Amino acid sequence: MHYHPFTQSFEQLPEIIPIFPLAGAVVLPGGSLPLNIFEPRYLNMVQDAMRSNQIIGMIQPKNNGSEPSLYKVGCAGRIRRYEEVDGGRLEIELTGLCRFSIKDELDGIRGYRIIKADWTPYENDFNKPDDDIGADQPALLRALKHYFKENRLDTDWELIEQVDQVELVNKLFGYLPLSCEDKQLLIEAKNTNQRVKSFIAMLDQQQDKSDKTHH
Repeated sequence: MHYHPFTQSFEQLPEIIPIFPLAGAVVLPGGSLPLNIFEPRYLNMVQDAMRSNQIIGMIQPKNNGSEPSLYKVGCAGRIRRYEEVDGGRLEIELTGLCRFSIKDELDGIRGYRIIKADWTPYENDFNKPDDDIGADQPALLRALKHYFKENRLDTDWELIEQVDQVELVNKLFGYLPLSCEDKQLLIEAKNTNQRVKSFIAMLDQQQDKSDKTHH
């Protein structure tokens, strides 16, 4: 998870954060998200974040465009890896810290958007999770195996079965090619248990559609 000596405590989370609206790019508490940054405004955002608290708010846009409307709930990540690469690009990796709701959007800075964040409803994101997916674990693995098979994705199942399942859930959801609407549902889930149940339901629904297509 994100318990690390360099990570802010819940009380230290800033009131104002930059946001990065990017469809399908999701980080969850304890998860990770690699990003390739090349747009000038987001290069500015990352460099400014590195000079302050290293926090960026990932949030999904509701539509296309340079200033899209946004979903109200996102998740903030801390930049844990930063690398300058050829072509004037940055490669960074975020570690998910805590979800937030948009309290208010402020005037942008250097081309990127900033908001006042409400962290209060999501304080439990910052605590070591005591919710155990328990009985849902076999169902989760079955659903994942079917999903990977249907989408011709390869993975090391022995390794996956050994990974802490809560950590697995939070990391996988950011990588799988789910719709924006499905990913938003997972972001807003109350806790890991609810997230897992919703995810299994999504995969089951996809399986049903696939079975009907093949018959």
